[in-house]
Amino acid sequence: MLDLLSDLWKFMRVRKKYWLAPIVLVMVLLGVLIVLGEGSALAPLIYTLF
Repeated sequence: MLDLLSDLWKFMRVRKKYWLAPIVLVMVLLGVLIVLGEGSALAPLIYTLF
């Protein structure tokens, strides 16, 4: 997983595609939110957000 993120960062740095960084960050945060929301006590709170 870290190799993927480092390769993505290298791609964005070389190709000057810094506008992709917020998109990737939001996707990672949503993924973490989904993983945490599946089996935790935070599930009711997360469901009220959406």
